[in-house]
Amino acid sequence: MVKLSNNLVGILNIITFILSIPILIAGIWLSRQGTTECERFLEKPVIAIGVFLMLISIAGIIGACCRVSWLLWTYLLIMFLLIVLLFCFTIFAFAVTNKGAGEKVSGKGYKEYRLGDYSNWLQKRVNNDKNWRKIKSCLQDSKVCKSMTEDADATPVEKFYLERLNSIQSGCCKPSDSCNFTYVSPTNWTKTTNAAPNTDCALWDNDPSVLCFNCQSCKAGMLDNIKSDWKRVAVVNVIFLICLIIVYSIGCCAFRNNREENSWKRYP
Repeated sequence: MVKLSNNLVGILNIITFILSIPILIAGIWLSRQGTTECERFLEKPVIAIGVFLMLISIAGIIGACCRVSWLLWTYLLIMFLLIVLLFCFTIFAFAVTNKGAGEKVSGKGYKEYRLGDYSNWLQKRVNNDKNWRKIKSCLQDSKVCKSMTEDADATPVEKFYLERLNSIQSGCCKPSDSCNFTYVSPTNWTKTTNAAPNTDCALWDNDPSVLCFNCQSCKAGMLDNIKSDWKRVAVVNVIFLICLIIVYSIGCCAFRNNREENSWKRYP
């Protein structure tokens, strides 16, 4: 009679196998249909995740339901390594996102962001030219600033200053307040002749494909967005980690069942 732990491991891995199919299909679709840098960047990780889940679930199903001890042992080893890696990543995510926050601007609804406020590790990632070119391409493809220009003619300066812009819009789609540029529209500003201490001021351009995408404030706004996303991911990881530990424990019981059954067969 098949024991409960073996059944549970089999059922859980059948569910995982079914979930891996749409992930793999999505990765293949991105590899064939992806036209932007962002989509092409995602295709390989998505395919890798889909294949990994499919293979590990097959190992779990065969190992638990067909009583193949070495395959179940391999499955448990991979699960253990995954638990360790996920635990380390969760701690790391909380550590690197602990620093940095937007700075409130007097009389304005939005915040402004400085790159130096964030962790050194994150700063190095966005200061790498190769990395930033990919990120900038994604931001441009997503048309993150387009929503600010939809009602540009109907947005007086007083209303714009009260807008609650997100970190990327504030850092990438408008010049810093310290530049003292003259407002024309949310993404169109007239430069002043006075020299500003902020180096981002010289990088601003009204061209929709340029704006402040090369500015330090844009990199800081991106990091603030990553910081918020990583904190949410870290919380989800904690829940996922608990689930993995439970599945791993059930798998250990199934492995013990396999060994006991093999011992009985060997020594009747």
